[in-house]
Amino acid sequence: MSVSEQMKNKLTTAFSPTYLDIRDESHKHIGHAGHDGRGESHFHITITATAFSGKTRLEKQRMVHAVLAEEMKNRVHALSLKIEGN
Repeated sequence: MSVSEQMKNKLTTAFSPTYLDIRDESHKHIGHAGHDGRGESHFHITITATAFSGKTRLEKQRMVHAVLAEEMKNRVHALSLKIEGN
């Protein structure tokens, strides 16, 4: 299973989002730190879910990072987030 599929499964299970878009932007970082040539190292995630309503930006980011901790530790070098509550 690809890294993006793993992240999609985990985010869907954790937050039941009404909108989820995961874009692999690794190709934009060729030659930069963290790009090892395998791809799936730099992502942009847009997610909307009720779970984020009333939370601060930092709280939302921490929630997502907690769910994706394994991916961040083992494979993902950079993660850009756009998080909204319903």
